[in-house]
Amino acid sequence: MVEEKQEAASEAQASEASGEKPAAASSEKTSGSARSLGVFSFEGDMPLAQAIPLGLQHVLAMFVGNLTPLLIVTGACGLAGAEFADVQLALLQNAMWIAGVVTLVQLFGIGPVGGRVPIIMGTSSGFIGVFNSVAASMGGGLVAYGAIMGASIIGGLFEAVLGFFLKPLRRFFPSIVTGTVVLSIGLSLISVGVNAFGGGNSAADFGSPENLCLALIVLVVILAVKHATTGFVSASSILVGIVVGYVVAGIMGLVLPTTGINSEGVEYTKAWVLNWDKVAAAAWFAIPNPLPVAPVFDMRAIAPVLVMFIVTAVETVGDISGVTQGGMDREATDKELSGGVVCDGLGSSFAALFGVLPNTSFSQNVGLVTMTKMVNRKALACGAVFLILCGLCPKLGAVVSIMPQSVLGGAAVIMFASIVVSGIQLITRDPLTPRNLSIVSVALGLGYGIGANPAILAGSPQMVSLIFGGSGIVAAAAVAIVLNIVLPKDKEIPSKTDANA
Repeated sequence: MVEEKQEAASEAQASEASGEKPAAASSEKTSGSARSLGVFSFEGDMPLAQAIPLGLQHVLAMFVGNLTPLLIVTGACGLAGAEFADVQLALLQNAMWIAGVVTLVQLFGIGPVGGRVPIIMGTSSGFIGVFNSVAASMGGGLVAYGAIMGASIIGGLFEAVLGFFLKPLRRFFPSIVTGTVVLSIGLSLISVGVNAFGGGNSAADFGSPENLCLALIVLVVILAVKHATTGFVSASSILVGIVVGYVVAGIMGLVLPTTGINSEGVEYTKAWVLNWDKVAAAAWFAIPNPLPVAPVFDMRAIAPVLVMFIVTAVETVGDISGVTQGGMDREATDKELSGGVVCDGLGSSFAALFGVLPNTSFSQNVGLVTMTKMVNRKALACGAVFLILCGLCPKLGAVVSIMPQSVLGGAAVIMFASIVVSGIQLITRDPLTPRNLSIVSVALGLGYGIGANPAILAGSPQMVSLIFGGSGIVAAAAVAIVLNIVLPKDKEIPSKTDANA
């Protein structure tokens, strides 16, 4: 069906280029065809009745993923408790409208900012590992989160500069490097997802049967919806699983005890219990406020985060290349790649001013574009406007903030493991020559191994420990980039097609 529409679109463009006009008898049919083909054209026209649901499809594919990193990082900083409930709620509210604003800039562009490509922007999950390490090293609290914001402001500006000089830098980031980086990101996040799966390792009932069963139900529902349905519903499988998780948690609260007693005889509320009082107290409408958390500029956060912004630039190049190749059947231009990375960086700095984690291109939406060929800018803009409207409703953010960790974990395990698979796909895009195997093996073995066991750097200079000791992602990325530069290139080998000829 998609191929037929693309052929029809090509014929229509050819007729238009030659100056031919359809006969009057078929004008109505041609007009209807042109409107339906707008979905397969970035600048094509389409009625709002089509644009709105197609845009919502993209929003539903990323809505949970856009808020998940904030829930995890604020939890690591200790900002998820009652004392900081208002702060976390404000951050979730800001995350929604920031994603919408940055997406509009990416779609339409402002001067050199924005790639003008069908990309949805949102809160990056790639920084979770680094930010969790920063929170641990700084003892958590508002100061640690403020340091994360300060590092994000500087890092975003740094990435924007990289975007302006992207063309000469592209050769340093082939798919073997980007794939290794993405793979290390996924590996670093799996333990985060599993911790949430058990209810959060800080919970008194971590790993309880209730938490595990709730997470497992969410996981099973997501798989069932993803593979038993098609189109709009299948693309929204994560959201469906989360909604079912809320329903099941509500039922559990009616039939099971909601409190327990720990080994010290202190009563506690179980991690899967929904706190609807928090939702009731939230307002229906509020204007987002800047600087809900004051930025703190600390080298313990800035050093590793700067390296992660290089990694993010590489990811964005891959995402833009993915949507132009998979959705528009062409290579991305240097202008599109440069504008996209600049938007990535400045959007992240802008987000940090509102307490939101870095905003980057969303890979799950790249997959959705490739699958559906839906690249219409008007439809994607409708989704961005919906995100902005959600950001003006704190009550919606409150509903998300009370999500039990086990419900989040049931979805996070799939989302984070899929990043691992994406990394493997990037690595295997080129032949696995001895050189490429060495890059992947050493980067993951030495680089990621050092990051996962930072005690090995205890005797190293403090700056080295700051940059590489907090996260396996930074170490693996650095090793992969260096090896790609210093190892001699492989001789060209014949493709499988040539070899079989």
